[in-house]
Amino acid sequence: MHNHSSNHQVLKEYYGRVLGGTTDLKTNACCSDPGTMPARVRDILKQIDPAITDRFYGCGSPIPSALEGCRVLDLGCGTGRDSYILASLAGEQGQVIGIDMTDEQLMVATGHIPSMMEKFGFQQPNIDFRQGYIEDLQTPGIEDNSMDVVISNCVINLSPHKKEVFREIFRVLKPGGELLFSDVFAGQRIPASLKDDPVLMGECLSGALYIEDFRRLLTGLGYPDYRLLSASPITIANQQIEEKIGNIDFQSLTVRVFKLDNLEDICEDYGQVAIYNGTLPEHPHFFQLDDHHRFINGKPMLVCGNTAAMVQDTRYGSHFTVHGNRKTHYGPFNCLPAVSDDGADCTTGGCG
Repeated sequence: MHNHSSNHQVLKEYYGRVLGGTTDLKTNACCSDPGTMPARVRDILKQIDPAITDRFYGCGSPIPSALEGCRVLDLGCGTGRDSYILASLAGEQGQVIGIDMTDEQLMVATGHIPSMMEKFGFQQPNIDFRQGYIEDLQTPGIEDNSMDVVISNCVINLSPHKKEVFREIFRVLKPGGELLFSDVFAGQRIPASLKDDPVLMGECLSGALYIEDFRRLLTGLGYPDYRLLSASPITIANQQIEEKIGNIDFQSLTVRVFKLDNLEDICEDYGQVAIYNGTLPEHPHFFQLDDHHRFINGKPMLVCGNTAAMVQDTRYGSHFTVHGNRKTHYGPFNCLPAVSDDGADCTTGGCG
């Protein structure tokens, strides 16, 4: 593994000592709005000690469904806000591991294990926090094919070695496992001159991936189809920082990627149909796979081969009925995200 760079030192300093709490951030790139969270997540959040939530620097709510009994890894867990939400949802039979490089943050996270387990009513802790770097998950002992879900909240942008991060994520995920992460992405490549600016780095801007480079990186690792769950523009609202970054547009995206080895780089039509059975307690009426697949309970929907795999060959499989297979190919499937003037989500069919 590579040496941990001066980059890491700058960030440890920023998150360990410079920032006393969320209110010290200079932009809104690393902050998430609790209003965008599902009600069940907000309810758990209310149980979490303010000492944990006051020093939380996420940019979204990457909390997936169907976590009961799962093994979940939270990369760059900080003081553990998301880790504790995941622990509550995974239940006593599940397991959550939080990894972070900043000792000050981990001390807060670890110190609250007994009180949080008591609040959740768990006899045995189902959570542990480990010091480590997200580019190297071997050292903190995360084994191959051991995790059902990996999440990360506004952390991967901070890594100077993103390819290693994603390679490690897919190493530790089980086949059919899910990566769900929120992060800052850029509409163009960040110039080298901005990469080493400590404030831009700590504010989650200078390390933001250009979205097309992210797609290429994933494709190179064998995962050519990622899905977007939500996107929101980032307003900098800080004149000095705006002057530095010029015309670069930043967005906070929540992205889902499955460890499936049969995904194709465009949507292909095999005449498959998927039906959501309405069996996820938190989603009685519909299941939102991504920004252009809303599965209505009981409604048959035409899907491409990739989407069929995502709802059949993953832990969501027990909640879906899929008809058809990949024996007969009918050409490309029009599975593009719905683009509409008013930004409304397309909810009419399997695809936009």
